[in-house]
Amino acid sequence: MIRITTALLIGFFALAPATQARETRQELSFQDLVNSEQARAAGIDGSVRFYLAGQKANVVSRLGEGVSNRKTNSANKTDEEACRWAALSALRAFQDSARDRGANAVVDIVSWYKKREFRSSSNYECFAGTFVTGVTLKGTYAKVN
Repeated sequence: MIRITTALLIGFFALAPATQARETRQELSFQDLVNSEQARAAGIDGSVRFYLAGQKANVVSRLGEGVSNRKTNSANKTDEEACRWAALSALRAFQDSARDRGANAVVDIVSWYKKREFRSSSNYECFAGTFVTGVTLKGTYAKVN
């Protein structure tokens, strides 16, 4: 009995890293996300505007930086669906925090997954795993015209 238990445990631990190792990078359209019906359903109401790094924003004042790190369960979702869900959650957190600071925009947004910057004027980065999908965004709260 001990040998069977030991063999099962060894087998489990040998396979465990393989089942959790998937971390597929996705690069998706930021504007498609922000302008989607799904964004409105998630509470992104347009009161706070979002500008990726490289997009022109008429900044009147900067009100500090922020990071929004959101994850979602990947079960029963395609990688793109899970990425959109996590990204919308990150944007909703930015929107709420911007309002608290008196900002009407978040500018210079970059992807910041595991503190590694990905900069694009059109896309955001997401990492989809077997069980969890994550999006981390970093940006600057601002007042814009």
